[in-house]
Amino acid sequence: MFYNIFRFPSSNPANRELILRDILDEYQPDLFMVCELETEIGADLILNTSLQNLPSFQRADYFTNTSSNTDFLQNMVFFNSKKLELIGQQIHQTNYRDINQYTFKLNTQEANSNPIYLEVFVAHLKSSTGTANQQLRLAMVEVFTEALEDLDPNSYVLFAGDFNFYTSSEPGYQKILSLENAIQMVDPINTLGSWNNNANFKHIHTQSTRVSNSGFGTGANAGASGGMDDRFDFIMMSNNFNTSSDFYYVEDTYKAYGNNGNCFDKSINSEDCSGEYSFELRDDLYWMSDHTPVVMQFETTQTFLSKPVYVQKPMMWFNSPNYGNSYIELGINPQQLNSENIYIYNLLGQKVRSITIGEQENILLDISGLSNGMYLIKTDRNTEVLKFIKQ
Repeated sequence: MFYNIFRFPSSNPANRELILRDILDEYQPDLFMVCELETEIGADLILNTSLQNLPSFQRADYFTNTSSNTDFLQNMVFFNSKKLELIGQQIHQTNYRDINQYTFKLNTQEANSNPIYLEVFVAHLKSSTGTANQQLRLAMVEVFTEALEDLDPNSYVLFAGDFNFYTSSEPGYQKILSLENAIQMVDPINTLGSWNNNANFKHIHTQSTRVSNSGFGTGANAGASGGMDDRFDFIMMSNNFNTSSDFYYVEDTYKAYGNNGNCFDKSINSEDCSGEYSFELRDDLYWMSDHTPVVMQFETTQTFLSKPVYVQKPMMWFNSPNYGNSYIELGINPQQLNSENIYIYNLLGQKVRSITIGEQENILLDISGLSNGMYLIKTDRNTEVLKFIKQ
């Protein structure tokens, strides 16, 4: 799954990590790629809250955007560590935003004798119409295609992102598919044409989930409006996914997730948009972002390592966002923590508060008296640590 999570986590509504949790619970991706992530706090919110029901997930290292001093939006990947091992990551600077590269190895029984590597690139290309913006998008794409020259020509490659293409004739789109690239890339659905505001492509549109952005704030934080009429979001793949017998794309699984194909120029949660995807899912998509995700499936003939999995509920977790200025709510596992204490420390290692758990399963921590900054929550056993931000 690739998803433009729209200025996460600051944009309205509050607690979008819980909305995202419901979306991810329904699709359950093994690889979750995002753009428009604002902070490392946001990355941890996704990992610890949005993905809390999907065990064994990890994330890549977070880096701020190195390509610009003014644009703070960044990319990230989250992955099922039972199936994927992250063995490297790189930053490719462009004229606008970083392109992030993540190198994975499939965690299979044949990993030593016949390893399968997956190169994942995530990008957010320049937005808006006009020749100048098309050229900026092309320049960013050329950074990606130059990076392909450094890979084994037989590499499996995904290039995912919010590409902001309005038509398949745009130079950036054509450059991705150029036969002159070191590795041939393809559009899995090969749907050419002018996608913008064209009902012929209503089944693949990914933006905007909202006819109106009223109620979502003001300015850039309000997001795009106008209803579903653009194909901005993509997962492109190397052509060997169509030819390999070891690792391959599952035909007809590429979807604009949540788009029932009858929502042209409407909000994604419109009653007129019923179909395969439920209203509950479409309503979550409406509130989560002004984009829908893009999803697809791959299979391998290799066998993933089989290990007993013992899913044990943690000692404590956040029932609220791990940031705020008044209260933070904790969930407590009484089977592991009973009549013990939890402690709040500042980053200097100084204990600033002690709370007796008793038999409580939920604790509302009053943090209003703390100074702004990051704090750690520890237990008597000191085996689990949670972080939160006092704003």
